[in-house]
Amino acid sequence: MRVSQNSLNPSLKNQIIKTFAQTISDFKNISQIKTFLDDFFTPAEIETYAKRLAIAYWLKKGRSYENIKGNLKVSSATIAEVKQTMDRPGFEQAIKAIEAEEWASVWTQKIQKFARLDRK
Repeated sequence: MRVSQNSLNPSLKNQIIKTFAQTISDFKNISQIKTFLDDFFTPAEIETYAKRLAIAYWLKKGRSYENIKGNLKVSSATIAEVKQTMDRPGFEQAIKAIEAEEWASVWTQKIQKFARLDRK
């Protein structure tokens, strides 16, 4: 990833990063967020960050490096880099959110199945 060589004043840097995070937080739905991401980042940047999150999630689920490499088309070095950082709070929060959504989806399907059976 390319990082600017012109460093910002730390206070200004903190302020603009908070503004960036708040902007994303203020979006009302996934469609708005997706539109922002598509317009703001290159397709390669979006894919890079999405893959990093997928790697962390799949490592947490116990998938092997080979499985992750084959499915996500990433190197062992990339997987190792993500593995070293996935215990950070941001990764942990993101994975918990994915797991919560996954859990909710599973239970929604089960409830719908039982509701259909109840109508018969």
